Parts: sequence; structure tokens; C-alpha cells
Amino acid sequence: MKTETLSVMLLIALSACASACSPVAPWQRGTLAKASMALEPNPVQSAFRGHINGSREAASGSSSASGGGCGCY
Repeated sequence: MKTETLSVMLLIALSACASACSPVAPWQRGTLAKASMALEPNPVQSAFRGHINGSREAASGSSSASGGGCGCY
């Protein structure tokens, strides 16, 4: 009975994932190409903020900035 329940749940999960995919009509592509739909709408500002965080906190996690709190590399 446990195998049946697992297979039913897997089937439901796969059908839910497959139903979320839909083709984009040509007239909808302009809406999806807007800057507000981007993963990073303002990359320059994000890079600047990352530099500020790296300089102030000396955090070198995901950014390439390193050094102390002076803002130099």
C-alpha cells in the first residue's frame, strides 16, 4: 500500500509540473522582455550595492571584493 501511495503522489507531482509549462505567444514576448521581468532589473545598482557591502562588512562571500573596511581591494 505504501508503494501505491508513493506512485500516486509522484504521478500527481509530475502532472502538476508538466501542466505549468505553456508556450508563449508572439504578442506576449514583449511583456516578458520588459526590464521589470528580469531576474536582476538593475544590474549596475546591484553591483554597486555588492561593492558597498563588501567594503563595509569585509564580506567576501559571493562578491569578488576583498579587503578591510577601507573600500580598497
